[in-house]
Amino acid sequence: MGISTGTAGNIGRSRAATATAAVLLLTAALAPAGVGTSTAGAHGYGPQSPRLQDSNWGGYVAQGSFSTITGSWTEPHVTCTSANDLFAPWVGIDGYGSQSVEQAGVQTDCSSGSPVLSAWYEMYPAAPVYWNDPVSEGDSITASVVSNGGGSYTLTLSDTTKGWSEHIDQNLNGQNASAEAVIESPTQSYPSFSRLDFSGVTVDGQPFDAAAPQALTSGGYTPGPLQGGSFSMAPNGGNSRIPHTSRPGTIRY
Repeated sequence: MGISTGTAGNIGRSRAATATAAVLLLTAALAPAGVGTSTAGAHGYGPQSPRLQDSNWGGYVAQGSFSTITGSWTEPHVTCTSANDLFAPWVGIDGYGSQSVEQAGVQTDCSSGSPVLSAWYEMYPAAPVYWNDPVSEGDSITASVVSNGGGSYTLTLSDTTKGWSEHIDQNLNGQNASAEAVIESPTQSYPSFSRLDFSGVTVDGQPFDAAAPQALTSGGYTPGPLQGGSFSMAPNGGNSRIPHTSRPGTIRY
């Protein structure tokens, strides 16, 4: 799942044109699509786009050249505050300064009035595809995205609490220009939760810290310090030590 829309554009394109492209791609990303069986609607989790006060992604994002990211998290207990609430923790490659994202995670959708969790992967700009495996609050999830070269990717998602694992090979002309472990809401409306813990996040076999990622806040949630590939997402003020977070002006398109 990714975030709103397409960052991008050719070098030299004006910010105004880039912003217009972002809006158009966001509209496309949020449009319904027939993608896999799920009780949840189809929402695209696409590249990073500008926001006035915070980011569409909350967590850590590294820029560089990456071929593998792996990370785990625990699905939090959430309270739906509106039928528009929708969010997902995920790990992936690309999307921060590129037009594609290769990603896997778990979506929590409040459109029915209660949280509905669905496992998924996405090769953005294609629509997300949902697996039918059960996921519940409190489950321990591990996801990985591996670039095999030549545009080939292997995406894996496992629920170690329920004991299932899914993996799939896909092809996309990705740039492998960023790696991220984040939460995101395509509707820009998060349900309420007190804490979500990421752990064991590695890129190319090294703790995520080694890639010098930058911290991003999103929708009132702030990442705590990244230590040994682990960090927590909590409501603003809930982390006792809040790291430097990038502002819209530092987001690269």
